[in-house]
Amino acid sequence: MDAQFLPRSTEANERLHQLVPGGAHTYAKGEDQYPEGLAPVISHGRGAHVWDVDGNEYIEYGSGLRSVSLGHAHPRVVEAVRRELDRGSNFVRPSTVELAAAEKFLATVPTAQMVKFAKNGSDVTTAAVRLARAATGRRVVAICADHPFFSTDDWFIGTTGMPAGIPDEIAALTVRFPYGDLAATEEVLRQHDVACLILEAATAVEPPPGYLEGLRALADSYGVVLIFDEMITGFRWSEAGAQGYYGVTPDLSTFGKALGNGFAVSALAGKRELMELGGLRHARERVFLLSTTHGAETHSLAAAMAVMDTYVEEGVTARLHALGERLASGVRDVAAAMGVGEHVVVRGRASNLVFGTLDEQLRPSQPYRTLFLRQLVAGGVLGPSFVVSSALTEADIDRTVDVVAQACAVYRKALDAEDPTPWIGGRPVKPVFRPYA
Repeated sequence: MDAQFLPRSTEANERLHQLVPGGAHTYAKGEDQYPEGLAPVISHGRGAHVWDVDGNEYIEYGSGLRSVSLGHAHPRVVEAVRRELDRGSNFVRPSTVELAAAEKFLATVPTAQMVKFAKNGSDVTTAAVRLARAATGRRVVAICADHPFFSTDDWFIGTTGMPAGIPDEIAALTVRFPYGDLAATEEVLRQHDVACLILEAATAVEPPPGYLEGLRALADSYGVVLIFDEMITGFRWSEAGAQGYYGVTPDLSTFGKALGNGFAVSALAGKRELMELGGLRHARERVFLLSTTHGAETHSLAAAMAVMDTYVEEGVTARLHALGERLASGVRDVAAAMGVGEHVVVRGRASNLVFGTLDEQLRPSQPYRTLFLRQLVAGGVLGPSFVVSSALTEADIDRTVDVVAQACAVYRKALDAEDPTPWIGGRPVKPVFRPYA
């Protein structure tokens, strides 16, 4: 399959580039993240399947950049949204939906005492950082160096490979610490006037024994605010997030993605004594915490409530793990059978799988990723990752493994030739964070 089989997608991509910088509203969805000529433009989706504007059907992974964990157009979520649409979406005062959503969230994530909703992850991570700075009177933010993304705002983007437009003095206020290394983290705390430590409790690797507990103790010892970014771990690890799963309570935490099953909703949650600084019932200097016009949008909050109910009542997290384990096992088996078991690797928790594509020297390789993605798309699998949704069936998983087997056969040929170029069909896919296009 190449551009000649995706004529409408190719035309739509060109039109998008004329109207939308980068051709997409999220860099991770960009055409440059897919093999040349094989970036389908989506028409619609249902469950774990999507269809492009050319009429091709795909099994989809990482749906909605990992936000659609129940599958597209999930009936329970759609019905909850539909009930609110005729009742008004936004008002000049809080609605009863805001109260109900807050109560349900805090019952689902009992380690938090207060919550405030917004529309995307960057809103709430930046609010958490602002709150930490205000509470501690300190300026420096310490981010985990091994986690790829925290916010679109300057305090984080200034540390990436795309810092254009961000003053150096802003970027200098953010420092890094390594995941899993308490001694190195303590050294960062000694050297800098740190307001907060922000990290994902786990993603690609599990926390070493005692690590999160040790981080909690360090934060307490140095008077630092501990923030867990639960955008990915929220619901995929447990209904109460990674903090509920590992039993370590942060001071603040941020949720999004799976919370709305594709609808725009995020949450900042945490300890009352911190969160209330953004409220009205205290005598300290006020913190402009979050004030979003659309944070109270009724149908998105209704979607979030339906998601939380579905996870709790239907055991969704366990299903995600079971599906992911079946997929990981199948991929590892066929990769080994094709002689590329060391080159096509599956990593991460079963509910949040990613794959690595390594070259002849076992180094991460964008050309080999391009080869692999090309074979997946041609086989009807749209998967920048192997992150599962609960809408996948065992038949979908088995079909995916068959497609991966075919991809691994081509991968073996490229390794034998010591050159993937004949199989990538154009320029390789590119990393999101890079200084030049």
